[in-house]
Amino acid sequence: MAETATLSSNFQISIPKAIRAAHHWEAGLTFAFIPKGTGVLLVPIPEKQSLRGLAKGASPEDFRDRSNRA
Repeated sequence: MAETATLSSNFQISIPKAIRAAHHWEAGLTFAFIPKGTGVLLVPIPEKQSLRGLAKGASPEDFRDRSNRA
C-alpha cells in the first residue's frame, strides 16, 4: 500500500518514516517541487560536495546538444 500524508493548516506535509528511511533522507535536506501533469515530483537537491568528481574524465568534445538530436 502507498504511504500517505495530510497537508496541515500551515501547508506542511510530513514525509512518512518508511519513505525517509528507504531514501536515507535526513532533516535539513532541501527538495525541489517539479510540476508533472496533475501531480508534483519531490526531488532532493544534492549538496555541492556530493557532486564533486561526478564528471571526471568527461570530454567536452563530440557531444550532442538539443539541435543535434535525432
